[in-house]
Amino acid sequence: MSEDSQSPSQQTPFEWIGGEPQVRALVDRFYDLMDLEPAYAALRAAHGSTLEEARDKLFWFLCGWLGGPDYYQERFGHPRLRMRHMPFSIGIKERDEWVACMDQAMGETGVPEPLRVRLKESFMGTADWMRNRGG
Repeated sequence: MSEDSQSPSQQTPFEWIGGEPQVRALVDRFYDLMDLEPAYAALRAAHGSTLEEARDKLFWFLCGWLGGPDYYQERFGHPRLRMRHMPFSIGIKERDEWVACMDQAMGETGVPEPLRVRLKESFMGTADWMRNRGG
């Protein structure tokens, strides 16, 4: 059976989304939206003057997290997401902006709707877990 004939339930999310080119497109759109949309201004401000390093790190992380090559872990070891994000003030507003920006990027890059719903739920759970302040 060729990969193209597999049903989505038999594919990893990485395969379902379209592999590295689509993960890169998603990450690039996510960070482009931060620069373009006033609704994500606080999120953008938290990322410093340049987004290049963040783009690469999120791409590497998402490839492995979605079931593809584990580039992030190869480079940096275990992601330890909460620890790595502790220097940043993350409350409900920041969580919601991150998830909204990612959801918009998934919609604009053509992530299949059933996968988009699953990923949004997972992103929300992870983003909520990374909150380090109440508001």
